[in-house]
Parts: sequence; C-alpha cells; structure tokens
Amino acid sequence: MRRSALVGAVLVCVGTLAAASAAFAGENWLGSWKLNVEKSKLGSGAIRAQTLKFEATTAGIKLTSDGVDAQGKPMHSGYTSKFDGKDVPWDGNPMADTACPKRTDDNGYENVWKKGGAVTVTAKVTVSKDGKTLTVSQAGKDPQGGAVSSVAVYDRQ
Repeated sequence: MRRSALVGAVLVCVGTLAAASAAFAGENWLGSWKLNVEKSKLGSGAIRAQTLKFEATTAGIKLTSDGVDAQGKPMHSGYTSKFDGKDVPWDGNPMADTACPKRTDDNGYENVWKKGGAVTVTAKVTVSKDGKTLTVSQAGKDPQGGAVSSVAVYDRQ
C-alpha cells in the first residue's frame, strides 16, 4: 500500500515537471546570460556587471538577476511570472516593484516595469536566431522622472 502511494506521488511529480517543461519549451531565453558591457549601450551610472538566470518552474518562469551597480555595490533581484501580461511582485529592483512580462513569441517578451502602480520602463527582450545572444532594449523614466534609454547585450552561458 505504501509503495503504491509512493510510486503514485513520484509519477505525479514527474508529470507536473514534464508539463511545466513542455509549457515553457518555446521560451528560448531560458538559461543563464552574462552582460557583455562592450557590446551594450548603457547610460551613465549604469550597471557594471550582471547575470540573468531564467528557470522554468511549476509556478512560472523564475528570473534571478545578480550583478554590480555603478557604485560597485552588489545587486540582486527577481520575480516569477507566467509571462502572460499580469503584474507580479519584483523584489530588489530600485526602479520597479512590479513586473508585467508578456511573451511575444518563442524568442522574446515585453516587460512593463511599474513603481507604485506607475509605469517606469518598458523593456523589449529578444534572443538572436542562433540562440547565443539576448538583447534587452529599455526606454522610459526612472522613479524621479529622468529619462532611461539603454540596450544591454547578454551572452548565453
């Protein structure tokens, strides 16, 4: 009896993970990406280094971002989303407290950042056809009203 319950539980877990993997199989941005500062067009006061990690989970795609800001201080932020255009909490981002990512196709998504309910930045994320480069184009305003415009290029790790 216990053995069949254990086998059943394992099968449910495997099935859930397989379904999650299949649901996110088309998101070519899954994986780890490292900022290529030389190829990027970052504004003054921009980050010095950053790594993005996208993971498929049963709750959605989890983004974890780690890096170093313009002052040399460590940064860490992240969120989990189904990439369906619904707001989700974004921890650790000084320019946004929510993210609203929406998948546009297998190679990209658009993410609207919000702080206190007001839109701050719109980011367009695309993966190159060869799958080796992820480009993030951002435009908008920081919470103080200053213009934000950058193109960050990341290499697949």
